[in-house]
Amino acid sequence: MSERRTEAHGAGSQRSELRSFAAVERFLAEVRAQPAPSAGKDSAALRAGYVLLGDDTFLLEMCLKGVIQALVPQEMKDFCLHDLDLGQTTVFEALDLAQTPSLMAPFQVLFLRNVKTLYGRGQKKEEFAAINDYFRRPNPQALVIFVADHIALPQDLRRMDMADKEKAEKIRDTLGDVCGMVELQRVSEEDAVRWVVREARKRGVSFREDAARELVDALGASGGAEMMLLASEMEKLLLYANQPAGAGSSAAAQEAVVELADVERMVSAAKQRSLYELTDAITLKDAPRALALLGGLLNASEGGEDAAIGHVFSLARIFRQMLVLNEKRVKDQQAMWQVLWPGFRVAPFAADALIAQARRYRDRTELKAGLRLIAQADLELRSSPADKRLVLERLVMRLAGRTGEMESGLVA
Repeated sequence: MSERRTEAHGAGSQRSELRSFAAVERFLAEVRAQPAPSAGKDSAALRAGYVLLGDDTFLLEMCLKGVIQALVPQEMKDFCLHDLDLGQTTVFEALDLAQTPSLMAPFQVLFLRNVKTLYGRGQKKEEFAAINDYFRRPNPQALVIFVADHIALPQDLRRMDMADKEKAEKIRDTLGDVCGMVELQRVSEEDAVRWVVREARKRGVSFREDAARELVDALGASGGAEMMLLASEMEKLLLYANQPAGAGSSAAAQEAVVELADVERMVSAAKQRSLYELTDAITLKDAPRALALLGGLLNASEGGEDAAIGHVFSLARIFRQMLVLNEKRVKDQQAMWQVLWPGFRVAPFAADALIAQARRYRDRTELKAGLRLIAQADLELRSSPADKRLVLERLVMRLAGRTGEMESGLVA
């Protein structure tokens, strides 16, 4: 496995100062170093195919956006970018598309999602034979990226779930020889703090370390959708720090700084609008309040579609946490830390509230129905709906409805 990883990231020999972002940065360095995919054997060249392995939404979006920015001109996006679901498009059709030169674009980028369908029932010998055959003679003007986001890679791989470990090993055994492997492990809290400081520095703002640590702790940002929320809140703080200086002061002489007090003042409002407040209204079946809180979240988000998907992922995480707490009949924080494993933490400020929310459900039926509704909304958002806000509002209305209303939403 180490040999494959080294080969896949030969261009990024320089070690990243942030370990959690190292795999992404090596991958993007390869993408930016080459004007188009190469089938050559130079280890520094962009491979004809890659596997993005891991369910960390934030790191995955960094990879996908980086590829689009480097290889997909905006004016050619409709002709050279293909975002395919292997549950709806066969791998044979996808590879045929990759092999066929485009008449409208000099090269093509294919994102192949729902990779888990390749590892379902049956041995799929024909599918993997077709994959191996394609990568023996790949189209040098095409880049194929398999998105394996059905596997969770914790920050500490020793704590990886055994089922996920087996799934990851199957992908390495079948795709690792022909594709570069980019493993997206969860972002550690320490790296999240350093990332905030580093990104602020790039924008000409000094983000104090204690302020960054408070921001990460307040939002529970340790990977996935939480990191997406962290980036959104950091953006607001940077804009706040860059406000014009007051009358009689020299803007040039004043350094833009984010202090601990700034985070405490600005993020307190974010906490009030947080998804934990939203789930509180949902569990109380207070639909009007839930919709109002959702409106506050959406108005405060500047990430567009990414923010919408991030909110759905966060809702899914909270509902899974409530499911565990409900099953284990958790009544206090001490018991909570025993049943919620590392990587599945609750933001400290929300611990008591989440316990209370979980106890409002008498059994697991409604929580499971809620998770299915959230999964439906996630699929709908990824299908580029005309109105993403309407998708989220409909989801919240169904979650805040009675059990019968939730079940009817599942077949709607």
